[in-house]
Amino acid sequence: MAITGLPPGIDADIARVTEALAMITPRWNVRIMLALSGPPLRYSEIAGKVSWLQSGQLHPKLKLLCDAGLVERTEHTSRHVSYGHTDRGTALLPVLPLIVTWAEEHLETADQPLPAIEQIEDSLTLLTRRHAAAILWVLKSRAEVSGRALARIVMPSSDWTNIYPPLRQLVADGLVDTAGIGQPYRLSDAGGGLAPVFGALSAWSVGQPLAQAARHPVWGRPDAAPAPRKWVSNHVRLPAPTAVPALARAGQTSPPRWQHRDLFSHAGPVRPKTALSAGGPRR
Repeated sequence: MAITGLPPGIDADIARVTEALAMITPRWNVRIMLALSGPPLRYSEIAGKVSWLQSGQLHPKLKLLCDAGLVERTEHTSRHVSYGHTDRGTALLPVLPLIVTWAEEHLETADQPLPAIEQIEDSLTLLTRRHAAAILWVLKSRAEVSGRALARIVMPSSDWTNIYPPLRQLVADGLVDTAGIGQPYRLSDAGGGLAPVFGALSAWSVGQPLAQAARHPVWGRPDAAPAPRKWVSNHVRLPAPTAVPALARAGQTSPPRWQHRDLFSHAGPVRPKTALSAGGPRR
């Protein structure tokens, strides 16, 4: 069923990105995914890597990740069960450094540097706001849009004034700008900077290499070479690509410096409880 008033292919693209974010946003999911980087692990080994989880919390998290197709449970014997990434789960990991890079450039600056995993979790909180993916998609493709017009596109079955709560939240988050009441809405620099993240999630969802995201019709760069084939828009689960090169941001000649092994670290300082200094979207 369509979730917006956009054409079916575009609507499916937004739905895929929203679904991908929903898989990894729940608390601890990214940390568990990172703990599973490498050979499959037994339950006790995973529990040792995520020791802050209370007893009984890990099993339902692993089950949800298995149901999402990101983690595979293998029963070797009745007493030997291991968990590891599926090909789809492995292919998703290169998106995480893109999120860290965006957070470092656009989120508020903390009093002390935050571990990369906390940068990811803070960013996901903003990206999974209600209707966020659809609103940001429309603003990316149409530059400036009035609130009423945006409502007709994003939530055509609802009263048009229902667009304002999510819009106000995105403005407060620093992802959307407006000159004031009654003025059109547009992406902020931070909102526009999400293009590599959304493009990579869209590419991943249809089994394309992340490099293909640079040619996405909306989230890609205008100067990118034409895509060798039509952008896949049907909502299917395809086999993961055999290679997933990191997606370079516009104007960047080398991939983000964050590697998977750098993300899962507890050596960083505790997040300060005082207000963070200005400098970007609120965490």
